[in-house]
Amino acid sequence: MRNYEVMTIHRPEIVEDDVRSKVAEIEALLKARGAEITDTDFWGKRRFAYEIKHVREGYYSVVQFALDDPSTVLEDLDRALALSDAVVRHKVVRRDKS
Repeated sequence: MRNYEVMTIHRPEIVEDDVRSKVAEIEALLKARGAEITDTDFWGKRRFAYEIKHVREGYYSVVQFALDDPSTVLEDLDRALALSDAVVRHKVVRRDKS
């Protein structure tokens, strides 16, 4: 299995409970595609170092997961997050073995 993590920044005007439910939706999408969630870290609302799309702060979260076959799963995740109006930015990275 390969280890990955996805960091998302959600819009600041969304209520924190709704952001947490959106993070749970990301986890559910990954689980439905065969991923094993290893850790979820919700950082809360943080101020940006620079303005992104006229927004100065957002809710950060990191979901770590493991996949056997990442071929279409990562594409589906990237597409879903890119189309979401609630997500300001997202990044999926492969983690090194440690």
